[in-house]
Amino acid sequence: MSATPKPAVSVIGLGMMGTALAVAFLGAGHPVTVWNRSPAKTGPLAAQGALPVDTAAEAVAASPLVVVCLSTYDTVRAVLEPLSGRFTGKTLANLTNGTPEQARSLAAWAAKEGAGYLDGGIMAVPQMIAGPHAYALYSGPREVFDAHRETFAALGGTKYVGEDPGLAALYDLALLTGMYGMIMGVMQAYALVRTEAIAATEFSELLVPWVGAMLGAAPAWAAAIDSGKHLTDVSSLAVNQEAFPNLLNTFAAQGVSGELFAPVQDLLDRAIAEGHAADGLSRLADLLRTRPGQPFPV
Repeated sequence: MSATPKPAVSVIGLGMMGTALAVAFLGAGHPVTVWNRSPAKTGPLAAQGALPVDTAAEAVAASPLVVVCLSTYDTVRAVLEPLSGRFTGKTLANLTNGTPEQARSLAAWAAKEGAGYLDGGIMAVPQMIAGPHAYALYSGPREVFDAHRETFAALGGTKYVGEDPGLAALYDLALLTGMYGMIMGVMQAYALVRTEAIAATEFSELLVPWVGAMLGAAPAWAAAIDSGKHLTDVSSLAVNQEAFPNLLNTFAAQGVSGELFAPVQDLLDRAIAEGHAADGLSRLADLLRTRPGQPFPV
């Protein structure tokens, strides 16, 4: 008995990530149609069995699932909007990095076009796609996600985060926020030790386990944020406020810019001024919001 044919997929956008997605779909046995504004990028995929087409309209027509991975939402709209009227009954999965509002706006446009819409956030670099540590976030109608879950599994893990099409982008950007914050702290640390000709590779042997240990506190901070109970017996905001100038003063003395860390001092000062001296660092999440009158949803 022959195996059931796998659903066809069209991939629009063949940068490094889009190409990796197409390769993964091909590797999982899906018929794949590909289109890119620069046609030369379709050649290597054609050699692996993909069907290159000359227009984005042909790519949309070829498959029930159209996966879009372009540089920006503006580019997505520039490619898709001229194809109005061709999306009825299709599923449009946009895996382009963007904002929650951009995702919601594009979802509204897709609904008017008669298409199911999923927004996605890829939590991997191209080389990780289809590997054990790659996953993508998806948001939009649950029934649309469920209909294509097995197809998306070709890319790696699948994490559905809710009906609101903006949620995948929100989760994506929040995860990137944590990543960039960690990376910039690491870069600041390397810049500081290098002022005394200490090898960054030598220092990393201390830094990596230290940062890892501190990240172990993240679940406890999360619980404090969700409960609104920020009192701590570990390291209060008052203690941190008193110690933080040592960082800024040392940066200045060693010739390292303090521009990344100066706002932290301002935030600590505000926390103390607003009466949170006994609280832990988890309180800062509340203070970082620009609309402080709104409580976090429970």
